[in-house]
Amino acid sequence: MTRPDQSQLPADLAAEIAQSGFYPNLVAESVELGLGGREILDHLVQHEATFAGRELHRHITVLVRTATQLLLVHIDEGEGTREEALATTEIVALRAIDSVVLTRSLTDPENLTGLNEAWLSIVWGAARRVDLGPAACEDPSCEADHGYTGVIQPDDITVRMSPQADGDNARKLIGFGLRLQGAIG
Repeated sequence: MTRPDQSQLPADLAAEIAQSGFYPNLVAESVELGLGGREILDHLVQHEATFAGRELHRHITVLVRTATQLLLVHIDEGEGTREEALATTEIVALRAIDSVVLTRSLTDPENLTGLNEAWLSIVWGAARRVDLGPAACEDPSCEADHGYTGVIQPDDITVRMSPQADGDNARKLIGFGLRLQGAIG
């Protein structure tokens, strides 16, 4: 087992993983396994807690860019009272990435200040979301069944951060997104 203080990860990445306090040994080991010895050029760490009813559910996502690949590590903790974690690693070739979308919400756009939220969406075609709804015609009195209409949208990964929830990591998300955009051209 790899401990963050014994890992081969860059010191700043190991420190961010340890600081999250969310299974740091498992996270560091998963990143190292996914890297397979490749050099890290850039990274982003997001530790997030969500609520499902009365239950708190924590998870962490680590994005790591190498010269040719994007490594995605995602770890979820067990549901309910189960003490377990599910660790997933995925490697995407940079050449396979179709789109890197960076979205910012600013509270003072005139002065380019007041970062409220930032989103980073990365699309490589692994997953798609279908949004369907009933189709209709222009006639308000029409009762015919017009079937369904919908949109198929790419839905590979979106990371959302805000200064209120994630501190300076929201700005790190913007920097990582801009560098990733530059890397894929």
